Amino acid sequence: MLFGYTAEFKLHELWLKHPDITEALKDDDHDRRKKGDRRITYKGHSFTIEAKSLQTNSIKEIAGRWQGKTQVDASDRRKVILPNGNEVNTTLLRVGEFDVLAVNVFSFKNEWNFVFAKNQDLPRSNWVGYTPEQQQYLLASLVSVTWPPEPPFVDNLYALLDELIAECSK
Repeated sequence: MLFGYTAEFKLHELWLKHPDITEALKDDDHDRRKKGDRRITYKGHSFTIEAKSLQTNSIKEIAGRWQGKTQVDASDRRKVILPNGNEVNTTLLRVGEFDVLAVNVFSFKNEWNFVFAKNQDLPRSNWVGYTPEQQQYLLASLVSVTWPPEPPFVDNLYALLDELIAECSK
């Protein structure tokens, strides 16, 4: 848990002090209605960033390429209303519940690096306990991460935010 808070601090120090970020706030961790560890304003647009860490038991290096997994879910089970009106009791996060996933990959090389992905590009749950329709609205609980990053991950938060702004303008 302490490492997670350190990672959030490092995310703030390394990425959220950019001149185009005019606001960077931390919402209450106990507010179940708001997911996201940081709420920022970048170039006048509001975004939420969910910060996660690697599961250390998943880390391996194969042919100079680091691989691992991050757990992308809520810490508690709660009722979630899906866009189709269905209600599920789950620990999974919803598609669209935050804008950007930031994964610290410190455990790969003992260096403070992050990879970033748009929420909409993350894999969906394939758990058989959910219907196919429900699965399309729920993010997978375990997501593979590499260093150097592979899609849907990138190593530049600002380029990703610029993409999100461009997508909103269409």
